[in-house]
Amino acid sequence: MIRVPEIRLVGDNLDEISEEIGTKLESGTVFDTRQVKGWGRDLGLDLVEISPNASPPVVRLTDYKKFLYEKKRKEKEIRNKAVKTVIKEVRFGPNTDDHDFDFKVRHARGFLEDGAKVKAYVHFRGRSIVFKDRGELLLLRFMKDVEDLGAAEAMPKMEGRRMNVIISPKKVQKGSSKSKSKSKADGDGEE
Repeated sequence: MIRVPEIRLVGDNLDEISEEIGTKLESGTVFDTRQVKGWGRDLGLDLVEISPNASPPVVRLTDYKKFLYEKKRKEKEIRNKAVKTVIKEVRFGPNTDDHDFDFKVRHARGFLEDGAKVKAYVHFRGRSIVFKDRGELLLLRFMKDVEDLGAAEAMPKMEGRRMNVIISPKKVQKGSSKSKSKSKADGDGEE
């Protein structure tokens, strides 16, 4: 499928190929396409185009199935290393009492410490939609209570019968708060 007269040959297996064909090959050297195709046929390897838009195109002599396998493995590895964002939800009503509010704030703080985003919302049912101001005050109070662990992405806004806000965790220095509490505990035991 490669129909250009010259190609640039690269790869990490060029030393092995050099021994097989009896010619010294260096990575990045330009060769005649027919000559490299002949080497590939003799060795049972495929000529794989790495960068077709380069001048001349960059190719590699390798087993094509092995090349595809390595490519899939690298893509999978990159996907596994990608950060997955977790969003936890905390639901309030417009008439949420202080104890329930504190309980839910405690849970939200735990979620933020674990590195998850928190979506807090006030759900208005039936006629409670007239208490939008209570819902907004509740969410503002919630944002204030967790501001040391996370920052709101935007101010509370209405979406249908819900008023919601998303809070992202702040970047925490590893071992800062836990090591301080541990050192205090160690100091108490020595006295």
